[in-house]
Amino acid sequence: MWLPPGDIFDKRQHKQTPWPINGCRRMILSSHGFVITCVVQPNEEFTMQRQHVLVLTAFAVVLSTALAAQGAAHPSDFQSVLIKDVPHVRQKPDFCGEACAEMFLRKLGRKIDQDEVFNRAELDPQLGRGCYTRELARSLKNIGFNVGQVWYKIDRAAAATEMGAQFRRLHEDLRQGVPSIICMHYDARPDTTEHFRLIVGYDAKTDEVLYHEPAVENGGYRRMLREELLKLWPLKYRAKEWTVVRIPLKAARLIRGSDAHGPSDADYAQHIMRLKERLPHEDFQVLIQKPFVVIGDERPQTVRYRAVRTIKWAVDHLKKDYFSRDPDEIIDIWLFKDKESYETNTEKLFGESPTTPFGYYTSRHRALIMNISTGGGTLVHEIVHPFIESNFPDCPSWFNEGLASLYEQCGEEEGRIHGYTNWRLAGLKEAIEHDRVPSFKTLTATTTNEFYHEDRGTNYSQARYLCYYLQQKGLLRKFYRQFRASVKEDPTGYETLKRILKRKDMDAFKKEWQAYTLKLRT
Repeated sequence: MWLPPGDIFDKRQHKQTPWPINGCRRMILSSHGFVITCVVQPNEEFTMQRQHVLVLTAFAVVLSTALAAQGAAHPSDFQSVLIKDVPHVRQKPDFCGEACAEMFLRKLGRKIDQDEVFNRAELDPQLGRGCYTRELARSLKNIGFNVGQVWYKIDRAAAATEMGAQFRRLHEDLRQGVPSIICMHYDARPDTTEHFRLIVGYDAKTDEVLYHEPAVENGGYRRMLREELLKLWPLKYRAKEWTVVRIPLKAARLIRGSDAHGPSDADYAQHIMRLKERLPHEDFQVLIQKPFVVIGDERPQTVRYRAVRTIKWAVDHLKKDYFSRDPDEIIDIWLFKDKESYETNTEKLFGESPTTPFGYYTSRHRALIMNISTGGGTLVHEIVHPFIESNFPDCPSWFNEGLASLYEQCGEEEGRIHGYTNWRLAGLKEAIEHDRVPSFKTLTATTTNEFYHEDRGTNYSQARYLCYYLQQKGLLRKFYRQFRASVKEDPTGYETLKRILKRKDMDAFKKEWQAYTLKLRT
């Protein structure tokens, strides 16, 4: 083969490269594509045959370099391939990898959603983010995929060749019916983020990769030029060594989906993400103390102390005595450090002004809103309400508030939560002395509106100290269980109360109870 004289010119790199070969004064070589010419300037003693050998040798070197510059992979090297009928799933915030996994799991007939993929990653939801590569790979292994090697190092100097090889492996898996989750740059902007996408096919006619985009609705079977993919795929953490992430979804022994109910770790992670966007300022601490999320603007160690020593303690003891079921939704506990923070931030966050200086529970906002500077008693009181809501939805207001207010002043006795006398006693004694305390039949029959708006103070204190009396006589837990079981037949609890007390004459009992109450001391 004879090559006509001329320069070899790289149209992409726009440069010529001097290439010294022994026996030549000068040979100019550069690499591009497959059209190659060269100029040989021989020494006088070189024969024409020797020149031909040198030129052919140079041709082989340049051709090899040209192939490497193109990734050693031409569109004609790959067949079209498509994994059909993979459902598309829109991701939740920061759950792109989890959503990619759900898509193919649906294709395989497994009811494992992106939340469960997150849950199987064993990632602390307190971090308030989705899975990174390591955690996603762990989740997929736990679900039953054989993911193999996930990270690959790419030498920048040989990037074209090595990226071409990576794509060849990805394409071969596609031919075997195995899609891949890859971590890549979302787009080519300098400030772009990293993002997981599910690669499901390749079109040889257009040299395009087909993928599922989890970040948008109707993002199935989108297209991207292979050249663009190879630019966005490597993660360039280091100047000379790049990282490529690919998780092939080779199914081995796949588990079945979980039937668990109630908020999961994924729900908490998503909740934390939303909360962080709402925080009034950076001084607020956010802690998960299941079934609550605690948010406070005191010192971090103080917020943690209250989360464990007050909230966890109260929840553990209340569940031990009364409640088997957690609230159905995540509930926030906002602990504002003082009156100003309480009033200002309640207005800012919830658009309402507090009607009590201590704190309150709002089912509409799924939140306990507390002025924690007034103490932890009201906090324990308000914790009772969402548990009543979940475990005893037909509970009348008198018992809901009576049980909750019992633990405004409480401690632990023999491993159980125990209510003590408190500030409500003085008002009740005054009402007894002025004969303003209604009968127990009247108290238990009050509607919600009547309880809260007609002689509210007496209603609260009478309900509390009835519960206190039942506690002291060892009857309170028994009353709760029987009332809850028979609430359809006895919606006020009055007949259950008579049965537990073994009293037919409730007027006589009221006199005994009043005498008992008047002897109590705070």
